[in-house]
Amino acid sequence: MSQKQEAGSIDAHAHWTPPGYIKLVTELGRQVSGGPLNPLMFDLEKRVKWMDERGVRTHVLTLSGGMPWQWASQDAANRLARIVNDAAVEAHKAFPERFVAGIAMPMRDPNAAQRELDRVAGAPGIRAVHLPNSVEGHDYLFQPSYLPILARCEELGYPLIFHPLDGVENHYGGQERLGGPAFIYNTLGFPFETATLAAKFIINGLLDKFPKLDIVLPHSGGCFPYIAGRIEHSIKKGATNIELKRPFREYVRRFHYDSLAYYPETLRFMIDLVGSDRIVIGTDNYAKMDVEQPNALVEQLELPAADRERILRGNAARLMRL
Repeated sequence: MSQKQEAGSIDAHAHWTPPGYIKLVTELGRQVSGGPLNPLMFDLEKRVKWMDERGVRTHVLTLSGGMPWQWASQDAANRLARIVNDAAVEAHKAFPERFVAGIAMPMRDPNAAQRELDRVAGAPGIRAVHLPNSVEGHDYLFQPSYLPILARCEELGYPLIFHPLDGVENHYGGQERLGGPAFIYNTLGFPFETATLAAKFIINGLLDKFPKLDIVLPHSGGCFPYIAGRIEHSIKKGATNIELKRPFREYVRRFHYDSLAYYPETLRFMIDLVGSDRIVIGTDNYAKMDVEQPNALVEQLELPAADRERILRGNAARLMRL
């Protein structure tokens, strides 16, 4: 491996669709994505070349917002998860320095999800767990039946990597508000989804219950970092029934946030708010909202060397135990 590759970044928000997964989704009469599939989503050799050209050392492989948990039958979901996870292990074996993965889990059934988690826990290249924020507007993860999964992830040291689901059924606020060709179900809806998830982790006490659990929020935390002060103010004013065990800003820093902010000014705000030790590279590659140069936004900021190193690779290496 070249010195450039060894010094490259670790992308914690990089999507893929392995060939076996594509085949089964197609057999089930569904589409893997809303348009033509980028070959880089499944051709790992071409993907490695693309990474080399852009200074990316490692991708943390996860499904995109088109993951099938909202439509697949339980049997199909179980099969799809196994296919994705087994393919991830093989991808890591083929390219050990280039690919690790977040576990795909059939989240409709907490027992099935836990079985899949336990099946692949500790397998080569498995470094995280990948979850949808919600399913059809339901905050499934905060139900008591899912708490053992969170406990198991904490025990394993696997960070949770979240991503909102595509599909009209999952539109934040409903089809009548965010549907249509303006694409705001994504550009507005996804950030609202992530802010809601983060806030509910705090107000439901799960960050206290699982103090060693790491959580990576996609899309630069959505709009959560920018409305966190408003939530805190409501608590101080007594406008809510929320009771916190720790200062609110400590909870804001409990999350990790990817760098997919698009504006350098927005990313700089993020760094100022939560610290350079809480931000990882994230690109959405190779989905509709991805970026061509994964490291460019960080490099534009001309950060001190230590901060740059943390964001490009140090934080993700720590989280994923690389």
